[in-house]
Amino acid sequence: MKATDLIEDSINQSSWQRGFLQNASETKDFESEPKIVELASFEAMMLPHMDAAHNLARWLLRNEQDAQDVVQEAYLRAFKSFGGFHGSNGRAWLLTIVRNTSYTLLKKKQAADFTTFDEEIHVAGDESASPASILEHGEDANLIREAMDALPAEFREILALRHQEGLSYKEIAEIAQIPPGTVMSRLARARGKLKEYLAAHIGKDR
Repeated sequence: MKATDLIEDSINQSSWQRGFLQNASETKDFESEPKIVELASFEAMMLPHMDAAHNLARWLLRNEQDAQDVVQEAYLRAFKSFGGFHGSNGRAWLLTIVRNTSYTLLKKKQAADFTTFDEEIHVAGDESASPASILEHGEDANLIREAMDALPAEFREILALRHQEGLSYKEIAEIAQIPPGTVMSRLARARGKLKEYLAAHIGKDR
């Protein structure tokens, strides 16, 4: 590879990615061939999910710098555990690590706003009409973002995973480590809270 190509690749890497690669390369005995091969395999499988990892961390933490720090830490944890990963769903595995790392930080900051949920309620709701389904579209996008930021962490998480990442109930259940019925219940409640916020604030700035 030409020097110009190396420079271009370095410029295109995000700050957390450069940090990950630097920290990974400083791992003991990293320069051995198996470690280099493992890093290449890890990059091929996990780096495509960078946006999803950052998106989840950002919604959970509501702070861009914290999200970047958590994503970098999560990727380092994932790399160290990569030898034990034998599944086929790399995104779900990675997002589970991002989620756990985010909640660890939230607890340290005593900022986690947990709610008790009824696991017996299984309401799927009408996703096509959900405000979360237009999170990235339309003139109310900023208002919807504000509404999500106002929700408890567990509601922000469930909306982001379902509506932004398009994950199935089963995948969300695996990532959040809760039963599928709880996923459906929590999603229904999150949509309800989101709609309440929008109903109370829509039109105020128009």
